[in-house]
Amino acid sequence: MNRIFFSLVLFVVVIFQAAAQPEQVLLQVADHKISKDEFEHIYRKNNSNLYSDADRKSPKEYLELFINFKLKVAEAESLKMDTSAAFINELAGYREEIAAPYLTDIEFNENQVKELYRRMKLEVDASHILLRVDENASAKQEQQVLDKITDIRNEIIAGKPFDEAAVEYSEDPSAQSNKGHLGYFSAFTMVAPFEDAAFNTPVDAISEPVRTNFGYHLIQVHDTRPNKGEIQVAHIMKNVAKTASPEEKAQAKAAIDSIYQLLLDGADFAEMAKNESQDRRSAVRGGEMPWFAAGRIVQEFSDPAFALKNDGDISKPVETPFGYHIIKRLNARPVPPFDEARASIESQIKKDATRLASGKKVFIEKLKKEYGFSENASAKQQLADFNISDTPELPEMILFSLNNKDFGSKALQKYTRDKKIQNESYLSVYDNWVADEITKLEDSKLEEKYPEFRYLMNEYHDGILLFNISQEKIWNFAAQDTAGLERFYEKDKDKHMWGDRFKGRIITCKNVSVREEAENLFGAGMNADEVLTHINGNDKDLISIETGAWEEAQNPIVDYYVWNGKDPEDFDSATTFVRGDKIEPQPKTLDEARGLFISDYQDYLEQEWIKELRSKYKVKVNKKLLKTIEGV
Repeated sequence: MNRIFFSLVLFVVVIFQAAAQPEQVLLQVADHKISKDEFEHIYRKNNSNLYSDADRKSPKEYLELFINFKLKVAEAESLKMDTSAAFINELAGYREEIAAPYLTDIEFNENQVKELYRRMKLEVDASHILLRVDENASAKQEQQVLDKITDIRNEIIAGKPFDEAAVEYSEDPSAQSNKGHLGYFSAFTMVAPFEDAAFNTPVDAISEPVRTNFGYHLIQVHDTRPNKGEIQVAHIMKNVAKTASPEEKAQAKAAIDSIYQLLLDGADFAEMAKNESQDRRSAVRGGEMPWFAAGRIVQEFSDPAFALKNDGDISKPVETPFGYHIIKRLNARPVPPFDEARASIESQIKKDATRLASGKKVFIEKLKKEYGFSENASAKQQLADFNISDTPELPEMILFSLNNKDFGSKALQKYTRDKKIQNESYLSVYDNWVADEITKLEDSKLEEKYPEFRYLMNEYHDGILLFNISQEKIWNFAAQDTAGLERFYEKDKDKHMWGDRFKGRIITCKNVSVREEAENLFGAGMNADEVLTHINGNDKDLISIETGAWEEAQNPIVDYYVWNGKDPEDFDSATTFVRGDKIEPQPKTLDEARGLFISDYQDYLEQEWIKELRSKYKVKVNKKLLKTIEGV
């Protein structure tokens, strides 16, 4: 048994928030009171998405199972299992995990998912100008770059062509050849701030300066169009170096034209790719390339690739900055529906610190209002004058108030020590400190604010205890109680029976003459070991013998001889034969069916344990209230 059992029992669910009204007690087990709302939500979730309608329970039927569950939890608590360090740490780990979605702005993230899906369905054609900012730049240096790119923007608005400005000013090395033109791209192709600006800038407009990790950008949007989805192609390529002479380029063009003609005459594309393509990474796969969207590969390649209408269509030779290509369409797929794309979008958001940070920021601002946040602006500004390493003790001052509690400089100093932060000004860590304190406050109130969170934590609490006590009282005990298991087996040994079996040997010989010799030796009364020794001698490959007992469908050779089965694969009846007899059904021994009997013994122990717990603890049910719960 393992934590898979725990996950099945725990009823781990996402539920709707219960209405704010007095909770009606449906059930009391020992000292635990369970409300109608809590029981109903667990009942409904555990009676949905079942393999079979036959597994569905009425509220009354399910209540009996639920009572047994709660009785085991009560027993675990009476044994102080909930006070062990292992239990406390495990529950804390689960709490941290399930609290995470509550400690960000769920609505903002949902809007973010929908917005990113909207972008996935579009492609933006844009150009950019980049002015780099050194990662160690001072505030003054950063402002100088911002001023310069603002001046460039003003030049463009005054009439300077964007492509000319890109060649003149952009610090993106590719600008000298592409004049800043990036081509079409969709969501998740560019870093988040760049993508945000590109998708929010109207066609033909110039964005405001956009800050990314690379520096400041200006973006000009040329066009938007529906996303064509993704395509998979194979290609045959002849390289043309940037420094190639006209003669070398002409040779490559002649070679690709010759290959194209051979393809038209019926040559196999994959074979031609393996033998002729100079893209060796794809050539070994018959030219096959990974799936790509239009914006993830150079336009000179993607445009003719997406122009192919049908799987199997082949393009005429096309030229790209890398050489000449012939492209064959293998497959294509559109942008998936929103429900299918959601998981992928959420995964992308989680990987992108910039996108996650924006959700956290919205969440913190909302909680500031909820908890009456206020800060001492003048005291905050003083923090810029103190370096953490140089000033371990700050002057005493109140920095902010939250939920009617003041937070001062001593609390900030403790925060920097706990986080082991050095060589920064106190001001630089102030916002993170505030966010952490607000998050801690919200975390402490989750059970109070969200009934569904409280229910879920109760389920984890009880589920861990159930697993631990079941492991001690039932699973491990049944496996280790050898004497008890043997007594249980003797009382019910006929429960697990063998069917009709063939008991004997499968003899495989190297050739027909060896088989004849083996049959003569068996006929003379030799046993299997004697036959093996006599025939094999120093050569171990003349004969092999497998001894056992087989039911039908357990061995194809036995099936062939005993149950008229079909010929086994790679089987020669002239050199392989069996010796033995059919035997009637008989009980499996404890060793043969130990796992099955241990499982049965566990069930027996649990039934006896439940009887004991039902007599030990008080159980009280509000039957009238139970009748108001509708079945699923």
